Amino acid sequence: MNTNIRMKKILALLICLSFSLASGLRAEQELPAIVGRWDIVVHDPNGDFPSWLEVTLSGRHTLVGRFVAAFGSSRPVSQVFMENDKFNFSLPVQFENLPSDQWMKGTFVGDKISGTTLAYTGRTVSFEGQRAPTLARNAPPVWGEPIELFDGKTLNGWHPRNAAPNRWIVKDGVLINQNSGTDLVSTRKFTDFKVHAEFRYPPGSNSGIYLRGRYEAQIEDNFGETADSHRIGGIYGFLQPKVNAAKKAGEWQTYDITLVGRFVTVALNGVTVITEQEIPGITGGALDSNEGEPGPFFVQGDHGPVEFRKFVVTPAR
Repeated sequence: MNTNIRMKKILALLICLSFSLASGLRAEQELPAIVGRWDIVVHDPNGDFPSWLEVTLSGRHTLVGRFVAAFGSSRPVSQVFMENDKFNFSLPVQFENLPSDQWMKGTFVGDKISGTTLAYTGRTVSFEGQRAPTLARNAPPVWGEPIELFDGKTLNGWHPRNAAPNRWIVKDGVLINQNSGTDLVSTRKFTDFKVHAEFRYPPGSNSGIYLRGRYEAQIEDNFGETADSHRIGGIYGFLQPKVNAAKKAGEWQTYDITLVGRFVTVALNGVTVITEQEIPGITGGALDSNEGEPGPFFVQGDHGPVEFRKFVVTPAR
């Protein structure tokens, strides 16, 4: 082949590649400002509560999302509408007792959003949000000494979450939630950690361990059922375990969970069911949406009876 012809073909290829890269960069730069993850606080007369929103671009023009309300699980948003700095979306109710779809309308300014939403209480109330932190870590953790959060004798180091009836007692070295009531929150807060918990529950019961008070590792009587993010071994509504490693109700079971930044590894009864997967955002029922801050553990007590005989945390230094 003539050298000049070869050079012209190479030059043409380089020009096409340059246009392709430039188009890709423009597409990335032109993403609507709302795209990303948002940690939200909703202001209701009954008290502030956390929420979470993720918006992504589907194809060239359509914005879609995922949303977490005061309780329940992450649910899909079929379309987020945006014009200039205004956005809105609606979605069917999940566990809320509402007569119509839930909705949110807001404005994007800088790295913050604010506006109004239909809350689970049925009121139209205000909200504000900020971009969720990446929680990236620059180096592997160096682990400290294990801490016994439950001393086997008392409720020292724990307190009720709210004014709901407190059903928690200690008997024969076991921390027991006798019946549905309030959640139990640890006094100490943690950032990155490993936690070992030994628990059991009666048939049909439901509980959970909230990591940093924000991400629920589900506890539920699901022996023999298909693995699912809403069932035991899952990070509720977000991460599905590879297998269902649950034992039968009434048997002692173990969770060994490592959380570093957003990445979690979960072993249920000695079987690793989730391996270094990213938790996108808070799960329903979280204490708050301040994802960049340390948080406590809490064990869910509002769904049913559950018992713990071990709760050991190894924090990162």
